Amino acid sequence: MKPFTKNRFHYNWHWIWDTGNGDIGNQGTHQVDVARWGLGVGFPNKISAIGGHFMFDDDQQTPNTLNCAFQFDLPGGKRKMMEFEVRHWITNHEAQVGTPELGTPEPVRKPGSPKLGPLAGRHNTVGDIFYGSKGYFATGDEDADTYKTWLGTDQEEQAAVHAGAEVAHFKNFIDCVISRKKEDLNAPIEEGYISAGIMHLANTSYRLGRTLNFNPETQEVIGDEEAANLLRDGDRSYRAPYVVPENV
Repeated sequence: MKPFTKNRFHYNWHWIWDTGNGDIGNQGTHQVDVARWGLGVGFPNKISAIGGHFMFDDDQQTPNTLNCAFQFDLPGGKRKMMEFEVRHWITNHEAQVGTPELGTPEPVRKPGSPKLGPLAGRHNTVGDIFYGSKGYFATGDEDADTYKTWLGTDQEEQAAVHAGAEVAHFKNFIDCVISRKKEDLNAPIEEGYISAGIMHLANTSYRLGRTLNFNPETQEVIGDEEAANLLRDGDRSYRAPYVVPENV
């Protein structure tokens, strides 16, 4: 129950804490999901995020620049790391992500406009990069559906591969609606829950200005009651009848 502003409606509701989670909770959840899939991990053990609202003087509340780091503790004392960034219009297209080389269509450019940056006609660069001991691997967003690998110390570029999966997830959804069988899902529903939960953890770290320690088994923040409350309620009290029951 707040005064009307058009920025609380249509697409811009993403940038208001009451209704949205910033771009990490908008587009970023999909890339986090792909990254977890590739790494074979669930919830992290440590989460740290810093950022801010830069470039524009408007009423956006969520950060339009965000750097997140997630640590996953493995048996035997080993670890995996995942990094996520919201860059707004700022990108240098690492590993050709967001370029025609990785399957992204050329943008419509005005004559004389630069090839990179916000004036190039492509304001978003969306994808994932995986780094390993033998090289690195990159994939574009769900529209590009193309991946490429660079191998060896000389980073020898391998031919791009078109996965042909741009409609596969739609087909799987329809197949499961028809079969009504959970086991037919390409990915369990719980995987989406984990990817969305990681986004909430990152936003909580950003809003509190500190690193969070997390127990993936109990799915609880360790030793930080303020973070636990923010994950549950945000910074608001619920307005009846829209409340969360205490004992569920």
